[in-house]
Amino acid sequence: MDWRSAGIGFKQYLLLEKSLSKNSIEAYLHDINCFTNHLKSIGKEISPLAVTYPDLLEYVSSLNEIGVASSSQARMISGLRAFYKYLLMEDVLQNDPTTFLEMPKQARKLPEVLSLEEINKMLDSIDLSKPMGHRDKAMIETLFSSGLRVSELIGMNISEIYFKDEFLKVRGKGNKERLVPIGRHALKAIDIYLNQTRVHMKVQNKFSDVLFLNHLGTGISRVSVFKIIKSLATAAGIRKTISPHTFRHSFATCLVEGGADLRAVQQMLGHESITTTEIYTHLDRSFLKETIQLYHPRSRKK
Repeated sequence: MDWRSAGIGFKQYLLLEKSLSKNSIEAYLHDINCFTNHLKSIGKEISPLAVTYPDLLEYVSSLNEIGVASSSQARMISGLRAFYKYLLMEDVLQNDPTTFLEMPKQARKLPEVLSLEEINKMLDSIDLSKPMGHRDKAMIETLFSSGLRVSELIGMNISEIYFKDEFLKVRGKGNKERLVPIGRHALKAIDIYLNQTRVHMKVQNKFSDVLFLNHLGTGISRVSVFKIIKSLATAAGIRKTISPHTFRHSFATCLVEGGADLRAVQQMLGHESITTTEIYTHLDRSFLKETIQLYHPRSRKK
């Protein structure tokens, strides 16, 4: 088996069995290409089945030498691990050379968040007299109210909004579905957008159920959402570096600071592992202190 044939099979596996997006698949294949390019650069053109643990250690060492960030190294190692896991599943490999390959230690960077005051300033900066003003307000309210990823926001359908029950059906990573509560402010903004803006738009047939549209009547792109948010932040005088994901961080932080159960936050965010959600506890030391005082026998308040 050569790298080309292994890569084709790996791509099909990621697409059909893992249901990954096009961007995620390209990232995995890029990680494999980086490794094969390294092997060529040192004159060691071997098949994927001939790769050994020392080969991988040498590769990681080369990444350190050229100054590749630990976060990028972790992603590249993760890609190689997934590739060799696939080869094991296909029974073309007996031993996984990545088994003992350690991930580089990474400093956990606390995410940038927006205060409620800053979010309100952004909402106030929206010109509701413009055709898409109510759409932009509905998008901001939805991002903050439900902690959606930008891909989940632009993929939201009208039929997936349960106005009476105040829930959204969200299709997250790997097409996994989850139910997420949505606040009344967001629902009101969506209702106004639907009945005062979207109802007057010429919607393309393919996008008849898509919630957020552009001026052409097709689904709004993630790039457009980024630009809208950057523009609103500038208009509101906010100097932080923010993106649609900042609203997701702000949503989670508000819940954790308010005393929400971490498992509930994990479920709402659609995190596969609770360790991903735990970063939000670092944003509020009082949350950690109160947890100790509530549950540790030597720290309980009398």
